[in-house]
Amino acid sequence: MNERDISSPRLLLGVDIGGTFTDFALLKDGQIVTYKLPTTAQDQALAFLTGLRDLGIGRGARIFHGSTVATNALLERKGAVTALITTKGFRDVLEIGRQNRPQLYALVGRRLPPLVPARLRYEVDERIDAQGNILRSLAPAELDAMITDMLAQGVEAIAVCLLFSFLRPEHERVIGNVIERYRRDDESHRTLHVSLSSDILPEYREYERTSTTVINAYVAPLMARYLAHLGDALAGQGIGDLFMMQSSGGVMGIEAARLHPARLVLSGPAAGVRAAYHVACLSGFSQIITFDMGGTSTDVSLLPGRIQETSEQSVAGLPLRLPMIDIHTVGAGGGSLARLDTGGALRVGPQSAGAEPGPVCYGRGGTVPTVTDANLVLGRLSAADFLGGRMSLDVEAGRQALGKLGTSMQCDGITAALGVVRVANATMERAIRTISVERGFDPRQFTMVAFGGAGPLHACELAEALDIRTVLVPRHPGILCALGLLVTDLTEDFSRTVMLPLAGLTPAALAERFMPILKNGIAAMAGQTVPAARISLELSMDMRYVGQSFEIAVPVGRVAARRVIPSPGSAEEQLVHLLDIARLANRFHQLHRQRYGHASPGEPVEVVNLRVKAIGSTDKPVFVAEREQGTDASAAIVRHSQVVFADGRRTLTPFYARSRLHPGNRITGPAVIVQMDATTVIPPGWTARVDGYHNLVIERG
Repeated sequence: MNERDISSPRLLLGVDIGGTFTDFALLKDGQIVTYKLPTTAQDQALAFLTGLRDLGIGRGARIFHGSTVATNALLERKGAVTALITTKGFRDVLEIGRQNRPQLYALVGRRLPPLVPARLRYEVDERIDAQGNILRSLAPAELDAMITDMLAQGVEAIAVCLLFSFLRPEHERVIGNVIERYRRDDESHRTLHVSLSSDILPEYREYERTSTTVINAYVAPLMARYLAHLGDALAGQGIGDLFMMQSSGGVMGIEAARLHPARLVLSGPAAGVRAAYHVACLSGFSQIITFDMGGTSTDVSLLPGRIQETSEQSVAGLPLRLPMIDIHTVGAGGGSLARLDTGGALRVGPQSAGAEPGPVCYGRGGTVPTVTDANLVLGRLSAADFLGGRMSLDVEAGRQALGKLGTSMQCDGITAALGVVRVANATMERAIRTISVERGFDPRQFTMVAFGGAGPLHACELAEALDIRTVLVPRHPGILCALGLLVTDLTEDFSRTVMLPLAGLTPAALAERFMPILKNGIAAMAGQTVPAARISLELSMDMRYVGQSFEIAVPVGRVAARRVIPSPGSAEEQLVHLLDIARLANRFHQLHRQRYGHASPGEPVEVVNLRVKAIGSTDKPVFVAEREQGTDASAAIVRHSQVVFADGRRTLTPFYARSRLHPGNRITGPAVIVQMDATTVIPPGWTARVDGYHNLVIERG
């Protein structure tokens, strides 16, 4: 078997770098080993490599990695100096945008400046029309002065986005070749990263395509340096297999990550959703709401029996039109800072204490109380058990910080701590209502899967506010994102704008349009040395009523690559059974009614984009349910302590060691369950049982 074949079984390690902690999930001899370290913000690779050393990872390991390098570059506006080359007359597309108002009632609108300033936006005198006809050819000679000026201004990355290049990419290819020649001939040996919109996003909508291409160029040099640094360090340890997690929930190789770093922006949260769905399905729950509360933010996603994707997303106020798991993020985490605003109202987040200095109780110089400090003061966190006892928490420092906040609020520290938790919960409750109620789903029909370092602390109170009756806490909630990296497949996404009226369209004609995209997907997987038997392709279409401005993604189905690889004629015949026009139209109307509350079956429908997700199946950990051993969990009790729950009263509460719980054990709240990577709070009125996979199934009543 090829040495690079991703499907070959080896030592597997998932590494997820978050804003506060770096998490490790190691599959060794059929067992999952978990580990956690504080993130090294200045150089994320330091915590990564320290964890490898501590776990004894060496030659022969395969590593799946979720990184926040691209995310932080966008959030902090610390990407590379980037230039934009576009069609004459369109240099201000980034500035104009959609002319919408994100803050409807703001008297003075505030917009962040574009990633590319006006002085670095260049125009070329070329033109392609909406039918793909070349109206004015590109003159390569005019590029010389442009690129020379870019180099003089210290440009590291160039985004190229020409009008209608998704129909005719020739002009962008010429520009890319000229830049490559300058890169070879430049005596200073500077590396110019170039991103062509026809490679990054070959779809219509000029502003979104330009923004996405610019984002890719903006983060490319940083990601390239990070991957080179990390790759060299791993190679020194004999580790050559490193794969990066994408926002769409799959992994890709290092070369693909260097070319398409924008696909990594939401890689960590995507891994968490993937793992949550895997774990929930094992336990018999397919309709779930994922609740991932970490140190800096909370990510939520609704899964109605499947993982939902979107291509409409905004990151740091910038449109990013790439396939990604549909995740909604809010600035509420364990490290979220609590303070009073100018009107005297209590605010929690979105600012965070991060890993440095962290919450006040970490003893690293933090002075502003956080959600973690509030939970510690309320007794819901155990200072002695944090990170499995490897890190101690300063309870008294947390009390003093909450006491000062309470004085400002004219109350005591306990009341202030309860207020901090309630405000954070309210923020997270709104996030879940956004992805459920506002999209036509009833949260009461779903199970909440709680994970992240802080998720199980807040899950039951949050579920009660939403009238959700069941909460599932995985066996390793604090490192679930890292575990999710081990249950992903190799994927690449491809799309093409077609603008076809559905009326009169035949399955055969649609199959003919899909075939080139399918072949690109198969070639991409073959380039990653995935055997044909492990390649499959998911088809979907973006559809809308004629005249609408936005589309709905309609799933088509999945086909095995081996059914596409034969002669084109027979392959198209294999696709026809998936492309039943009436079935696809009905599905579109159903999705439209669910999303917007109405549908118009009599109105003409348009197919805007065709999409294909190429999937290379990987070997994954096998989890086997264990037999139940009885309901008595008293042997797992390690102490009793006073805990303040939502009613504000101190309650003597048993603390259980998660490692001592066995399948079949039952616990009646109030209770607190401690483990290395997270703490689970079971309030009064809730009961928990341990299922065969060591997950906690917590239910009201």
